[in-house]
Amino acid sequence: MGVEAGPAREPSIIDVARRAGVSHQTVSRVLNGHPHVREGTRHKVLSAIGELGYRPNRAARALVTGRSQVLGVVAPRTTLFGPVSLLAAFEEQAAEAGFTVIVARLRTFDQASTGNAVRRLLDQRVAGMAVIAPVASAIDALRELPSGVPIVTVDSGPDRLRPAVNVDQAEGARLATQHLLDAGHATVWHVSGPSDWFDAAERMAGWSDTLRRAGLEPPPVVPADWTSAAGYRAGQLLGRMPEVTAVFAANDSLALGLLRALHELGRSVPDQVSVVGFDDIPEAEFLVPPLTTVRQDFESVARQGLDLLLAQLELRDGQESRIIAPVLVERASVAPPAAQG
Repeated sequence: MGVEAGPAREPSIIDVARRAGVSHQTVSRVLNGHPHVREGTRHKVLSAIGELGYRPNRAARALVTGRSQVLGVVAPRTTLFGPVSLLAAFEEQAAEAGFTVIVARLRTFDQASTGNAVRRLLDQRVAGMAVIAPVASAIDALRELPSGVPIVTVDSGPDRLRPAVNVDQAEGARLATQHLLDAGHATVWHVSGPSDWFDAAERMAGWSDTLRRAGLEPPPVVPADWTSAAGYRAGQLLGRMPEVTAVFAANDSLALGLLRALHELGRSVPDQVSVVGFDDIPEAEFLVPPLTTVRQDFESVARQGLDLLLAQLELRDGQESRIIAPVLVERASVAPPAAQG
């Protein structure tokens, strides 16, 4: 009577060491990215890992390194395109690096809520965390944490006490505003985001600074939130003003509502009013007309943010804050004022 074979055993770090002809300590150093391993040895170990299909045991690795393979993220509880895209990109980048992500979502970024969320993540033994911090109160909460906690802030404005990665929001607004001026418009009106958001404040500053450098006094700002409904209300106001020929909306959702209002008022885009948005949402190229907008590279932001966090965990260089440049995406919603006849 034959003996029934059990399930195949998963290859171990010892098996990898034997295949590569090295010690298991050397395999561990390769797995943990230790710098003092010869390139030839590293190549042999990685080849053995690939041949055997070895997958590191995260629990064992945490015991060896003293560090869990779990990262925390504090993020707004929102459906807004920017924060949602940042979170998704960070989770994807972290997974590729071998980390699990725990997310603490907040309805409001007041100091108490942010601080409590950070402490809850630390209680779960995360190795480090990213804080998507769009308002000043979130940064205030981070001031109270011990300096040794590995944290990177994202979308966190100019006051960067922690290593941070941000898109240059003011530069994006400059690109949008200058594009409208270069088209020949006498001035550019602005529909802003919420005043307590860093992105909104920096985009407004970039818009007004660009106009002043051109020798123009900025017209009154139309305050709004980030929603299409707010953009529609702004459009109902601006669309009734014949002197308004160019509008920079602080995000694409505002621009979408603005386009609807202008259409209802009989103000053709771009023949009578040119419009530029911000974010390059997936729907932007399918609007009527396709929307000129400013694109943020959320994948790059997430990749740079994860690298900043890992630099802290590994005590290596490269912990300086980083700025990502936005890009203007030109479509059909902008025309010279000469076309407005």
